[in-house]
Amino acid sequence: MLNDQAAGLRAMQTNKNGESKVKPERKKKPVRVIAVASGKGGVGKTNVSVNLGVSLSKMGNRVLLMDADMGLANVDIMLGLQTKYNLSHVLDGEKTLREVMVDAPGGLKIIPAASGVKRMAQLTPMENAGIINAFSELDGILDVLIIDTAAGIADSVVSFCRASQEVVVVVTDEPASMTDAYALIKVLSREYKLTNFKLLANMARSEKHGRMLYDKFSQVCEQFLDVTIDYLGTIPFDHDLREAIQKQSPVTIGKPMSESAKAFREVAQKIEDWPIPSGVTGYLQFFVESLFQTTSD
Repeated sequence: MLNDQAAGLRAMQTNKNGESKVKPERKKKPVRVIAVASGKGGVGKTNVSVNLGVSLSKMGNRVLLMDADMGLANVDIMLGLQTKYNLSHVLDGEKTLREVMVDAPGGLKIIPAASGVKRMAQLTPMENAGIINAFSELDGILDVLIIDTAAGIADSVVSFCRASQEVVVVVTDEPASMTDAYALIKVLSREYKLTNFKLLANMARSEKHGRMLYDKFSQVCEQFLDVTIDYLGTIPFDHDLREAIQKQSPVTIGKPMSESAKAFREVAQKIEDWPIPSGVTGYLQFFVESLFQTTSD
């Protein structure tokens, strides 16, 4: 069983001519891998991913933003882009990750996902692992990988959170947002042993309000779950942010002096100050190998 799965993954790493898509030699430069997740939709998770990506790029980082909401992709829409290829073409063996990568405003590079494709919303754990393993071909060409996951606790969300070094959970001041975020962290901690999370309060009235959300949420999580919740920051929902979303342009580009853009830069600076990662390639490879072992048992 394990050999069959490994062969299947290798097949995903070759094109139609049977040529390898993965470089034989991997550079060991550490890459910071951040999953941006939420318990429910509508909390501005993708907007957070885009603007954090732009802010980190402006700090001199080579940033790749991957749209991992496989069936309901919208990163390209938020950036006003029309893309020809996406992750579905990678899974079908038609393109490599490098070939579907697109230059975006603010110095970002993005890997778009498909929208309205039912099969992409129902990927198996093996297919999710195949996508994760394919990132080995990007070693040495980026400093930060931001993964904009789907909302909720689907298999793909779990897979990408497990393969990341940091998981940022986006919440708003809505009971459903808080409850569903707690459910996501509960699944990741109890079933997959993730213990450290960053909380970002989005669309808050003020920094003080965001801090109150964090205090309330973290107390509940740390009381009932064996986890640590760190405060990452608060993003206010100002008029400039609303206008930027409507114009399909990141507020950090269109209105860089707005309150929301300043908040995104502050959060990005916190991320920049995190300890240097120990090497993402080995971590991802360990994840994929352990997933094979789990599914073969």
